[in-house]
Amino acid sequence: MALALKQRFKLSRFISGEKASDKSIELGHRRIFILPTLRGLGFVALIFLLLLIAFVYNNNLAYLLAFLLASIFFITILHSYKALAGLVINPGHCQPAFAGEAVGFEIVISNPGQVKRFNLQAKLESVFQLSLEVEENKRIMLYSASHKRGWHKIATVTLSSTYPLGLFRAWSPLRFSAKALVYPKPSSLELPFPEAEGKQSQAQNNQQTRKGNEDFYALKEYQRGDPVRHIHWKAFAKGQGLFSKQYAGDNLSELWLDYDQTPGHSTEERLSQLCRWVIDAEKMGVKYGFAVAGVKLEPGHGLLHYQKCLQALALF
Repeated sequence: MALALKQRFKLSRFISGEKASDKSIELGHRRIFILPTLRGLGFVALIFLLLLIAFVYNNNLAYLLAFLLASIFFITILHSYKALAGLVINPGHCQPAFAGEAVGFEIVISNPGQVKRFNLQAKLESVFQLSLEVEENKRIMLYSASHKRGWHKIATVTLSSTYPLGLFRAWSPLRFSAKALVYPKPSSLELPFPEAEGKQSQAQNNQQTRKGNEDFYALKEYQRGDPVRHIHWKAFAKGQGLFSKQYAGDNLSELWLDYDQTPGHSTEERLSQLCRWVIDAEKMGVKYGFAVAGVKLEPGHGLLHYQKCLQALALF
């Protein structure tokens, strides 16, 4: 779609790019911008200096050198444009994270032409350097810091190049409608699980009180995936082997994690504690039910159940 003259010279196009898209973007003259680099400005100063010397001393060789350098300067503009022209950029999958961690956004850069692309840079919050062979597709992961739970939208991705001589920087700001889910930050407090129902008492529809992680139950040989905080370090220091402490709460066949029964002084603290319990329960292989903000999941475990619980917490 053609842009009006006022829209073409809108400053935000040069910095933030055009309207966000959920489809592939092909780079053309409308999306690629070019400006001289510091090296390019120094090159211009050199040309003017040579012209001044040629004028003062009426030196034809100085004129010839100045015009030769000027022709190289202007031809470089075309090659700088071609370094990006024709590239196709697609948004990929988004990588969820916990609040405070970096969220990953995948970008797929394709070179459908018959020319190699050198010295490309993709920037979100950090710079990713790459080159593309003829008809090559390359997947890269760009990261953006997250600060709060919920949906985290991708910021402007800038694809740039200073090829071939570094005299010009060609860049294209790209905006996609991709977004990733940010889960609450897990609590650092190691609170015991809430009271739960065992299989036998569930069949009888009677609840049995359990004290969770506070009551020591027994020692067992350490297995991969056991929480580090449960390791019996004293026995390990004495050379008796690596054991994990087993607590009464570890024998639960299933438990319920309910927002209304979760301790905390604020909504975020309660969500943070629920997030910690979900992570710990999944690591221990315990079936856990989940109830928060109208979302109620029957006891279960596994990746799908785990993701549904964390998603409910993120969108609370």
